[in-house]
Amino acid sequence: MVAFFNVTFLPPMKEWFSGILPYPELLVSQILIIFLYGKVCLDFWQGKGYFVKPNLRLGMNLLRFGWLYLGAMILRYIIRMTLHPDQRWVGGCIPIVFHWVLASFILVLGTYHRTTNMGSSRT
Repeated sequence: MVAFFNVTFLPPMKEWFSGILPYPELLVSQILIIFLYGKVCLDFWQGKGYFVKPNLRLGMNLLRFGWLYLGAMILRYIIRMTLHPDQRWVGGCIPIVFHWVLASFILVLGTYHRTTNMGSSRT
């Protein structure tokens, strides 16, 4: 909405866009992530599908990746706040916070797969 409709009730584009990826590629990757996360949610809502079926290997890999991803984004936040002290504590960090949300989703999904497998192996 900010990029295409110039809405004024949301923060300006420079707060949303870090500039690391060109905007067209960023938009495509965001759409793909939305579809993937949507598929995960749909599987859980329906109670069937690839992402609901317990898979210990998937769970462990998601947890490894999720913690690495979250750690990298926490480090990114620390570096940004160090390099731009005038913007402490929230200046320019909308993309970073969104990455924290994405990493948290991965960690929750990984925990589901790890915990479900651990519980089923005891019975």
